[in-house]
Amino acid sequence: MRTDISKIISDAAYQTYERRLLHQVKAGAVPNHVAVIMDGNRRFAKEIGLGNSLEGHEKGRDKLEEVLEWCLEIGVKILTVYAFSTENLARPSAEVQHLMRLFAENFRRVGDDKRVHEHRIRVNVFGDRGLLPAEVREAIEYAESKTKDYDAYRFNLAVAYGGREEILQAIRDVVRDARDGRLGPEDINEKFFSRRLYTGDLPDPDLVLRTSGEERISNFLLWQLAYAELYFVEVYWPGFRKIDFLRAIRSYQMRQRRFGQ
Repeated sequence: MRTDISKIISDAAYQTYERRLLHQVKAGAVPNHVAVIMDGNRRFAKEIGLGNSLEGHEKGRDKLEEVLEWCLEIGVKILTVYAFSTENLARPSAEVQHLMRLFAENFRRVGDDKRVHEHRIRVNVFGDRGLLPAEVREAIEYAESKTKDYDAYRFNLAVAYGGREEILQAIRDVVRDARDGRLGPEDINEKFFSRRLYTGDLPDPDLVLRTSGEERISNFLLWQLAYAELYFVEVYWPGFRKIDFLRAIRSYQMRQRRFGQ
């Protein structure tokens, strides 16, 4: 009985703290574009004793849906997540195949998700699609085509993505255009080059957060994160709580952005 009462009190205190955090965050300047490195699915599965570490990825998918809802709640207009890197392709084949099945299933779910259509969220996936199975490419195209006319919010997923390769691809495009006489050296500046990247039609992220306690950006949006505020949280991605999210936003609001000045 004492344990039950303690839990009730603890839960009530947590909910009160969460509501207070939410009120504080909504009263401040909310970042327009938040980028997330979702890290720790497998370690989370091992830590809580799931029978199969692959189940951690399914928990991670569920958490992403929650985080998207939190972004909508406070007014974040653009959410970009690092879902699968080119380096991840070197993981055990059973894990990669499991992830590909999840991607194929989930992109079709996103395309049919009532919340996506109610909030007019445009879904965009960037990375080297040539590295993905046909069923995943088709599911991506389905989600993108179903949301291509929406402009209220943006939900971007980096899949089979590497930041260095993105920059190299942009350089190749510029070199081809220069070789063919379509542009000269005077045409090339930061704004021009930014438009050649996967995120060319988006503003750079204001805040990037990473879970799992690792403090690095792991080849994610190398060009775009030049002036982003960084926030690292100890918990694994599936265990990421709403208060962790709100604390990240609050930390961003307390900082003075200088943009190199």
